[in-house]
Amino acid sequence: MQKGNIGVTTENIFPIIKKFLYSDHEIFLRELVSNAVDATQKLNTLASIGEFQGELGDLTIHVELGKDTITISDHGIGLTAEEIEKYINQIAFSGANDFLEKYKNDANAIIGHFGLGFYSAFMVAKKVEIITKSYRDGVQAIKWTCDGSPEFTIEEIDKAERGSDIILYIDDDCKEFLEEARIEGLLKKYCSFLPVPIAFGKKKEWNDGKQVETSEDNIINDTTPLWTMKPSELSDEDYKSFYRKLYPMSDEPLFWIHLNVDYPFHLTGILYFPKVKSNIELNKNKIQLYCNQVYVTDSVEGIVPDFLTLLHGVIDSPDIPLNVSRSYLQSDSNVKKISTYITKKVSDRLQSIFKNDRKQFEEKWNDLKIFINYGMLTQEEFYDKAQKFSLFTDTDNKHYTFEEYQTLIKDNQTDKDGNLIYLYANNKDEQYSYIEAAINKGYNVLLFDGQLDVAMISMLEQKFEKSHFTRVDGDVIDNLITKEDKKGEILETAKQDAITTAFKSQLPKMDKVEFNVMTQALGENSAPVLITQSEYMRRMKEMANIQAGMSFYGEMPDMFNLILNSDHKLVKEVLNEEETACHNEVAPIQAEMDSVNKRRNELRDSQKGKKDEDIPTTEKDELNDLDKQLEDLKSKKDAIFTRYAGSNRVIRQLIDLALLQNNMLKGEALNNFVKRSIELI
Repeated sequence: MQKGNIGVTTENIFPIIKKFLYSDHEIFLRELVSNAVDATQKLNTLASIGEFQGELGDLTIHVELGKDTITISDHGIGLTAEEIEKYINQIAFSGANDFLEKYKNDANAIIGHFGLGFYSAFMVAKKVEIITKSYRDGVQAIKWTCDGSPEFTIEEIDKAERGSDIILYIDDDCKEFLEEARIEGLLKKYCSFLPVPIAFGKKKEWNDGKQVETSEDNIINDTTPLWTMKPSELSDEDYKSFYRKLYPMSDEPLFWIHLNVDYPFHLTGILYFPKVKSNIELNKNKIQLYCNQVYVTDSVEGIVPDFLTLLHGVIDSPDIPLNVSRSYLQSDSNVKKISTYITKKVSDRLQSIFKNDRKQFEEKWNDLKIFINYGMLTQEEFYDKAQKFSLFTDTDNKHYTFEEYQTLIKDNQTDKDGNLIYLYANNKDEQYSYIEAAINKGYNVLLFDGQLDVAMISMLEQKFEKSHFTRVDGDVIDNLITKEDKKGEILETAKQDAITTAFKSQLPKMDKVEFNVMTQALGENSAPVLITQSEYMRRMKEMANIQAGMSFYGEMPDMFNLILNSDHKLVKEVLNEEETACHNEVAPIQAEMDSVNKRRNELRDSQKGKKDEDIPTTEKDELNDLDKQLEDLKSKKDAIFTRYAGSNRVIRQLIDLALLQNNMLKGEALNNFVKRSIELI
């Protein structure tokens, strides 16, 4: 028996292994099984070039649980005593003192300087044994033992077959790794697609009402996963079946992209477009990253552009730099090249489907657009490509490319200043009357009901020359696309004041909702009362829901315009009745207001051009008194209009109809509206 010392103390080297190289204990199983696969594949390579002449036999790797142990066994190349010294003792620990001294203040920097994959075993084991025999003829089998201290032993033993058994004596605080379900779960997570068969126990079958083991190995992996095969060898059903294997219970994917490139980097994989319409975050982290068929992570930010993290599937590349524990990515020029390549492949595939089968592309557009919109918003290069196949959908469910739609609307939806106006709705049912009004004018209305459509609108207004997007209920139809300067009749100020006060007094109180009441001549065939909302404010509030830093707008009340159509018969009748009913009370107040206003104007005219210190205090005090008088008189007049409005059921009915049209009439107000409607009938 040979004893040895690694030359450093446990207090130094193993805390670094545990703390900095392997943050997740479960990684040990992946590392040790991967080492067994490497040893097996090296033997295959030697056999293929004639350096190994013996029988390969069964190369299956076995993972077995004992009472206190986990054993990983392979029939690969094995190790000699010299190789144990070189690859187990020296690589990890030779010069370790120098490393520890150099990086004592930044132990994390040690990552990448030497391979410590085997030593991940000490994450969970209090003792590790290697029982190994080299494939070379006449070489003695040996046993290496280390309990995690600086001491190790090497002894000669009898072993009939080549290969290695790694035996882990599991530490007391890691007993979870002796549970069959835990190990099986880790093998399926990390080793499902390793290129050498991995057996974990025996297959089980039902017999006399209970599960019993058979003599057949339980192989947990697929050694030739789909991404390692040629697309010409695969059918659509093969791709769909593989998707179901990766994502059980998921809907069938829209389509897929098979990646295969050898230069300037090696990359294979399959990316699927899943069916998804909203909730971006929920569907992220579904792409699995592999390195030579060894699972690494499902967090692929940096390799895959952010918008494509919504995709599902597999990427496998030995050229993506990882830290020594293969737990996370490291920056490298290859990563940027791979990201660019994937973006190009995706855009080319989308362009191909659009060009060759536009009908199919349009049928899948509702599912595709969240990917495409997200990409256009976040990556300029993708926008340049995607603008050729990105689609607008109108309220009749017809689809247009950006260029096609510009051609469609340019003659009829260009305003007097030469701006192209894109009208849109985000809810066909709630905005039906506004959509109908626009269509009756010969306009086309787009449907923007997606999660990213608000952000897309803002971007496209910057991309498109002289173009504006306006929601169809943002104003009365004649104001949405102004063809010429208006010269219509304007209601005189006193009448505007009377009717707007009456209507405003009957508006229901709503939480975080404010109304601005105004009159406008809209034509006798237009609705008597309309509710609109400023395009700018609505868009800012919608952006606040999806963009950090805009919460200020989200806290602001919703601002709506209640527009009274002064041309409509019902509004004219209300105004005439109000004037008649209120005249006797309002006339003397108005006369007094006119007198006060006259004196106010005289004082203000006399003060024009004077400095504040040159204006007598008596004049200032008088002007303040006049302002207060005017305010009091207006309040008295408004109270008269309000009292009248409270007895006029038509006013409240018109308001409620407008609210109902905008899905804003609810609860008690809706119940009162129904009762009033029945009474009026």
